[in-house]
Amino acid sequence: MRLLLIRHGQTPSNVKHLLDTAVPGPGLTPLGEEQAQALPEALAREDIGALYVSTLLRTHRTAAPLAARTGHQPLVRDGLREISAGELEMRGDDEAIGIYLTTSFAWAAGEPERRMPGGENGTEFLSRFDAVVAEAAGTGVETVAMVSHGAAIRTWVAARAANVDVEFATAHELRNTGIVVLSGTPDTGWRVLTWEEHSLGPDSGVTGASGPAGEPVG
Repeated sequence: MRLLLIRHGQTPSNVKHLLDTAVPGPGLTPLGEEQAQALPEALAREDIGALYVSTLLRTHRTAAPLAARTGHQPLVRDGLREISAGELEMRGDDEAIGIYLTTSFAWAAGEPERRMPGGENGTEFLSRFDAVVAEAAGTGVETVAMVSHGAAIRTWVAARAANVDVEFATAHELRNTGIVVLSGTPDTGWRVLTWEEHSLGPDSGVTGASGPAGEPVG
């Protein structure tokens, strides 16, 4: 299966660098809407057979133009939502974002028992994301697009792709409507074919909540 993991378009909380992970969350900024509108042309060569979104509003808004082009009704799955910030929710300071990113990347590095303060642990996160990917693979569709979130995508890919490790995922950001393309199956494993960290549409350079290294979140 060819798996397209797309980060949603820019939100007001991305501009303010906030850890905004609760459902339903904000919609898109005007730039975010432009980024969403650019997706159908940017992905015109992809024969997308199914489209999934998370339970957060920003993924629905981002996927809408792509749904109109492909004719596929987006399938809403809670497993694709952003990693819960727990007690760090709506904070934008370096300490909070550092804890958030250190914890989530630790899951991919083999410490899934670590828990986000007041939130989920790595086993819980990876299990819910895995379940959606397994569902999509079980449909037999050759190319599946999933609109999800920055930390969720980077953490899951670092944990599951054979050719991407935590060091790579930490060093390579994923801007709004950036995309990671993988090939594989839940049984045989996954390999990253493309990691496009920049937006597939217009890019303001704002990545979302960011720590000292500028990693995007949300």
